[in-house]
Amino acid sequence: MKRLGLLRHAKSDWGESDKRDFDRGLNDRGRRGSKVIGDHIRKHGVKWDKVIASPAERVKRTLENGLPELEVEWDKRLYLASTDTILDVLRECDDGAEAVLIVGHNPGLGDMVLEMVAPLNENDAFDEARVKFPTAAYAVFDLEIDSWAELRTGTATLTHFKRPRDLDSGLGPEY
Repeated sequence: MKRLGLLRHAKSDWGESDKRDFDRGLNDRGRRGSKVIGDHIRKHGVKWDKVIASPAERVKRTLENGLPELEVEWDKRLYLASTDTILDVLRECDDGAEAVLIVGHNPGLGDMVLEMVAPLNENDAFDEARVKFPTAAYAVFDLEIDSWAELRTGTATLTHFKRPRDLDSGLGPEY
């Protein structure tokens, strides 16, 4: 069995209009959200054998603020990656990693949640995640595969899903 984690970057700073999308950092809510979700990920207890992330500034800051202890492999293919690209990156994990955390962006990560879970494996966590995969959302899947090369859509069970607002009501949607 393999375990896959998805973490979307925290809320980015749209006030940095002089910067290109790739270079935007986090706003105050993003910094708070990344710390909250980072604490949760540590408490959740999965030991990530490999962390692969988009090199975009907001992803770097999310990890720096929330999970500074993780060793990260930066992969430029994950910047705004589609599900197909994310799957390609994961299929290259032939180094014995049992648990891999991907850190990146929507819509690819949100689409991945929808595509990875087989209809027979839908559960309450999936019902929450399919509504929206917001900034700093964290999802964990169990996969009945022996090798990452075997990874296919429709083969996972979503075992865990958390959003910063689930952990701190002050990080809920702004209206």
